[in-house]
Amino acid sequence: MAEKFDYEKLGLKVGLEIHRQLDTKKLFSPVPSELTEKVDFSFERRLRPTMSEMGEIDPAALEEFKKGSKYIYEGNYELTDLVYMDEEPPRGPDREALEVSLQIAYLLNAKPVDEVHFMRKIVIDGSNVSGFQRTAIVAVDGRVETPWGSVGIPTVCLEEDACRIVEREGKEAIYRVDRLGIPLVEISTTPDIHHPEQAKVVAKYIGDALRATRKVKRGLGTIRQDLNVSIRGGARVEIKGVQELDMIPLIIEREVERQVNLLRIRDELRERGVKPEDIKEEFYDVTEVFQSTGSKVIAGAIKNGGRVLAVRLPGFRGLIGREIQPGRRLGTEMADRARKYVKGIFHIDELPNYGITEKEVEAVIERLSLGEKDAFVLVAAEEETARKALAEVVKRAKEALEGVPEETRRALQDGNTQYMRPLPGKARMYPETDIPPILLPREYKEKIRANLPELPQERVERFIREYQIDRSLAETLVNEERDELFEELVKKGAKPSLVASILVVVLKGLKSEVPIENITEEHIREAFELYLKGKIAKEAFEEIFKELAKNPEKTAQGVAEEKGLTLLSEEEVEKIIDEVIQQNLEVIKAKGMEAMGMIMGRAMAKLRGRADGKLVNSLVRKKIQELG
Repeated sequence: MAEKFDYEKLGLKVGLEIHRQLDTKKLFSPVPSELTEKVDFSFERRLRPTMSEMGEIDPAALEEFKKGSKYIYEGNYELTDLVYMDEEPPRGPDREALEVSLQIAYLLNAKPVDEVHFMRKIVIDGSNVSGFQRTAIVAVDGRVETPWGSVGIPTVCLEEDACRIVEREGKEAIYRVDRLGIPLVEISTTPDIHHPEQAKVVAKYIGDALRATRKVKRGLGTIRQDLNVSIRGGARVEIKGVQELDMIPLIIEREVERQVNLLRIRDELRERGVKPEDIKEEFYDVTEVFQSTGSKVIAGAIKNGGRVLAVRLPGFRGLIGREIQPGRRLGTEMADRARKYVKGIFHIDELPNYGITEKEVEAVIERLSLGEKDAFVLVAAEEETARKALAEVVKRAKEALEGVPEETRRALQDGNTQYMRPLPGKARMYPETDIPPILLPREYKEKIRANLPELPQERVERFIREYQIDRSLAETLVNEERDELFEELVKKGAKPSLVASILVVVLKGLKSEVPIENITEEHIREAFELYLKGKIAKEAFEEIFKELAKNPEKTAQGVAEEKGLTLLSEEEVEKIIDEVIQQNLEVIKAKGMEAMGMIMGRAMAKLRGRADGKLVNSLVRKKIQELG
């Protein structure tokens, strides 16, 4: 069972960074912001860190550079131009993207700046062809109110998205350039969030403000939520790539658990008297111990000319294997650091295992002269590679004496996190000299503020009030962004309750049977036009949508005619009802009006989708009464 924490006592602080793609053209060239699998050309780059305007080099950028990676970029003639190949200066920024970012700022109670200045943020992991990302502050001092208290929004930024990764192997990575330059709004909060559920509330409010503009992209990869988490005595840890809103509380809880357990390990190491100077980059060649090993990993490394190196970690025995998150240990953290050089490490707390015998473990202990509480870590690889990997292990072991290292981590699907790189410093920004400042006159800002869209919750309340529909229907319409279509159809004369039912209940009911994502808004408009003209009954919607989902190239009218769903004349309806009456004459004479339900059911079985239910009911009732 997971440990329960008193977050106030722990001094939990959480800040959010939310990035959302805007559905406009690219930020610095008039290219559509779309993705494609079509590749027309490719080119290569090697990226290097540059100094910030303060004359410093960012440590995260420096670590990326040390990897010696080569980057291959794939492009498409329609969606990639010279700007995003870094062969031509940027244009713009796109005016629509700027206006949408200002709308979002006002919805978050932020104050737009008077001048927008773009900066270059150094990024050399390959995701930006130029080695930097262009970003600008568009508003400051926003605020979100929550049941736990107020949370500040110090900045709202407009920036360009990065390339998308296609494949990564060793020191080579392939990126697709189509995503590069799609406008992104970045919203940062202050670390005023003190409970995991509060973080979810703030993220939802910001998400609602973004969706209210109707100019944000939807789908996987269009929104990225990063968390900054710390506890008293711990450290600020940035967690990147949180995709799902509901995962935010769990990820925060797991990070708190990790930091608490790392602090416990730190305290135990200190109780054992371990000092930083005790942990040395002294590597021992223990290859001879494993000449006849049953470990496939080690045997394979030796066969390929590699060596088995070991490092002493005084006082660490029993702690490397200590669980810090479900299924993850201090040893996992060490392995994550070494992974840039090797696929894995071996440590004493997990041995004997993986083909390594007790005898081999004892031989290593003897070779390293380990005491009862001392540990070792092994790496099997080419000698220089093994040394680099163990140097990372030593570095992480020294950090364990301090407690929680500041770093950037990747969110995993189970709620845990994994090391990515050191926490970026402030030394990665310098001015963008190719884009002049953009003035935001007071009149321009006032015009945007006067035409702000409704927030989703405001729209839900208005739908309930104006259209008298259930809250659940209103919330689904708004959350699934069917609300504009709903109001459009109501204005054309359709009953609000019917439109809501068709857009929510009918479509949801078909989801398990057919691919409803193939049903377009134009399909829905066509079907309602037929209904409002009296050409189909409301019962026909389900059959029409079912067919359109399977064959989206068809039209609503074509499906209605093909399946015989167009409304019959009253005379034709009456004729079919007469046939049903005649077939059940004896039952009607015996039961009278009690036979109404049965006759109605049999009549609708023949007329469903081809006649209005009220008309059928009226005619059936009349004819049974006449027979009585």
